[in-house]
Amino acid sequence: MGKFYYQFFLGVYNIGIRITAWWNPKAKKWVLGRKDIFSKLSAIDNNNNKQTVWMHCASVGEFEQGRPVLEKLKAENEKLKVVLTFFSPSGYEACKNYTIADNIFYLPMDSSVNAVRFLDIVKPSLVLWVKYEYWFYYLNEIKKRNIPLLLVSGVFRDDQPFFKWYGLFWKKMLYCFSHLFVQNGTSKNSLSEIGFEKNVTVSGDTRFDRVEAIANKFEPLPVIENFIGNNKVIVAGSTWEEDEELFIHFVNTHPQIKLILAPHEIDAENIKNIKKHFPGNFTFSIINCKWTTINYKLPDC
Repeated sequence: MGKFYYQFFLGVYNIGIRITAWWNPKAKKWVLGRKDIFSKLSAIDNNNNKQTVWMHCASVGEFEQGRPVLEKLKAENEKLKVVLTFFSPSGYEACKNYTIADNIFYLPMDSSVNAVRFLDIVKPSLVLWVKYEYWFYYLNEIKKRNIPLLLVSGVFRDDQPFFKWYGLFWKKMLYCFSHLFVQNGTSKNSLSEIGFEKNVTVSGDTRFDRVEAIANKFEPLPVIENFIGNNKVIVAGSTWEEDEELFIHFVNTHPQIKLILAPHEIDAENIKNIKKHFPGNFTFSIINCKWTTINYKLPDC
């Protein structure tokens, strides 16, 4: 029954996002990014007998968590080939120039046919799945092929379907993993209650490794320093509309506080909506970020 509902969800999602793409820029990118995806995947060079690591991330935040692991593997084996996939357009667009990866793609929609075709082309020796987003057919096909599959920085809560009476289908996905690296003891304890004990390790949040790496390579940013001056400042990252509403109200009532806002959605329409909430005496700057292998490249505003 769980599989039936899952397939129903995939069908509704696929139709819904294609309809939404007529007016929603992000949905349009989702659809166009997957157009002729297997033709794009066929460009992967599998003739050099390199070992391949495939890492899948939902979006940018998950990429930041998986990135330290990926770069450590690459540092230990320079000949390693890296294939990186994203589900979200915001993740793909932000990271499509990440130079450690040999190939970067949108993940084709989950289905038994797509999973077989994808793995036949990529031929991974190791698969890294970051934090969450469980796609049944991909995970099941990876297990069928006995490819090592690791969950990186996983987080589990009792309200997730794995731990419900109807969660057998979801538990089957967890059995596909060779090992589950989770962020905290709560996740480990929750998993042990449903029979996952031997292949679970508390490894912490790998995002802290990434934050530390960025901090160690910090370079002053004049545009930021000039904006802050001697004022107190609030930095809010990956914000959503409800977060932005709170910050807008706070800053408007505390003019002595500077705000640096990095919205999760950076399309022109969302930036326009945020800007209109600020009075004219506020300075509003937009910095476009592109990934490099070391840090962020920040062009002049």
